[in-house]
Amino acid sequence: MRKLFQPFSIAFLQILLVICISTTAIQAQDTSRSLNAEQVLYLVKKFHPIVRQTQINIEQSNADILIARSAFDPVLTHQMNAKTFDGTNYYNQITPEIKIPTWYGIEVAAGLEDLSGNRLDPSHTIGQTNYIGISIPLVKNLLIDKRRAALQQSKLLSGMATIEQRAVINDLCIQALEAYWNWVNAFQNYEVVKNNVTISSQRFIFVRNAYRHGERPAIDTIEALTQLQGFQYQQNQQWLAFQNAGLNLSAFLWKENNVPYELPIDIKPAAGWESEVKISQFNLELNSLLDIAQKMHPYLAMYDIKLDLLDIDKQLKFQDLLPKVDLKYNQLGKGFNLSQTLGNGPLFENNYQYGLKVEIPLRLSQGRGDYKKAKLKIEATELDLSQKQWMISLKVKTYYNELNTLKNQIALQSSNYSNCLALVKAEEKRFENGESSLFVINTRENKALEVLEKLIDLKTKYYKTIYALQWSAGLLQ
Repeated sequence: MRKLFQPFSIAFLQILLVICISTTAIQAQDTSRSLNAEQVLYLVKKFHPIVRQTQINIEQSNADILIARSAFDPVLTHQMNAKTFDGTNYYNQITPEIKIPTWYGIEVAAGLEDLSGNRLDPSHTIGQTNYIGISIPLVKNLLIDKRRAALQQSKLLSGMATIEQRAVINDLCIQALEAYWNWVNAFQNYEVVKNNVTISSQRFIFVRNAYRHGERPAIDTIEALTQLQGFQYQQNQQWLAFQNAGLNLSAFLWKENNVPYELPIDIKPAAGWESEVKISQFNLELNSLLDIAQKMHPYLAMYDIKLDLLDIDKQLKFQDLLPKVDLKYNQLGKGFNLSQTLGNGPLFENNYQYGLKVEIPLRLSQGRGDYKKAKLKIEATELDLSQKQWMISLKVKTYYNELNTLKNQIALQSSNYSNCLALVKAEEKRFENGESSLFVINTRENKALEVLEKLIDLKTKYYKTIYALQWSAGLLQ
C-alpha cells in the first residue's frame, strides 16, 4: 500500500516545488509593473487634487497679505473746486496732496494749494501755498490699530494655510496607505488561494486516476473535487476583493493636470512587501514620538497660530479702553517750494496749523465688553489646545501599544502556521501508509489556509500601524 501512494507523494512535492519557483519568479518581476507604499505617498503628495487645493489656499492667503499691505500704500489725491454764480467768481481751488501712512499709526502728508476768488473764507490763504504735515495718535491706536492688526493677522493666516496643508497631506497619506495595505492584503490572499487551487487541481487529477485504476474509492474523488471547488470559490472571491481594493486605491492616485489614474490589472504590490525599506528609517521610540508630536504636529501648530491671532485681536480691543487723542500739525509755506517750508523756523512759532482732538467714552461699555470677550476666546482656545494635545498623545500611545502587540501576534501566528504545515505533512505521510483519509488532509489544509490568511492580515495590519504611528505624530507630510 505504501508503494502505491509514493508516486502521489513525489508528484505532490514536485508541484509544491514548481509553485515555489513560480512564486519567486513573480516576485522578481519588473518593478515598473509594481507599486510600493512610498510610490503611493509620492503620487498622493505630488498630484492629488486636494493637495493642489491647499496650495491654492496658500496662494490666496498670500494675496490677502498684499491686500492688507495696501493700507500702507501712499495715496496721491488731486482736487479741483470752482464756483461762479451770477457773474461772481466765488472761488477757484486746486489742491494736490500725497499722504504716506507709516507702521506706527503716524501719517505724513504734503500738499500744494492754489486758491483765488472773491467770496473766500477769511481763514483761507489766497494764492499759492504749500504744507508738510503729520498726524499722530497719542494714546489710542499708537501701539496697534486696525491696519496693523489686519496685516499681522493676514501673515499669520498665510502661515496657517501652510500648516493646514501639512495637516491635510498627513491625513490624506494615511487614508491612501490604508487603501494600499488593503490592496496588498487582498492580493496576497488571492495568491495563496490561487496556489491552493493549483495544488488541489493536481491532487484531484491524481485521486481520479487512482480511482480509475482501482486504487482509491469513488468517495475520494468527490472529496478531492469538493476541496477544489471550495478553493475555486474562494479564488473568485479573493479576485473580486483584489479588484475592488485596487479601485479604492485608485481614488488616491492621480496624474498631472488633474487626470485620475485607475490601476491596471497587471500592476501588483511590489515584491518584498514584508520588508519595506522606508519603515526601517522611521522613529518608533515612544517618548521621542510624543515629544515630536507636541512640538511639530500640524493640528497643534494651528492652535498656536489661533492663539496668536486672538492675542492680536485682544490688543486691538484693548485700544477701545483708551482715550482717543489725535494731534495733527501742518507746517505752512508760501509758493510751491516744499523744501523751503521745512526750514521756515521752529514748530509752533510761525506759518503753522494744528489741531488736537480728544475723545473719551465715559463708561467704556463696548470697550470693556469686547476686551472681556477677547480674553474669554483665548481661554477657550487654550482649553481646546490642552485637550487636543492630550488626545494626540493618547493616539500615539495607542498605536505604539498596538504595534508591539502585533509583533507578538505575528510571531505566534507564524509559529502556528508552521505547526499547521507540519500537521498537513504528517497527515499526508499517514495517508501514504493508509492510516488517514483525504478528508482529514483537506481539514488540515483548510486550517493551514485559515491560519495563513490570518497571518497575512496581521502582517499588513502591522505595516498599516507603523504608518499610522507616524501619522499620529504628524510625520506623514
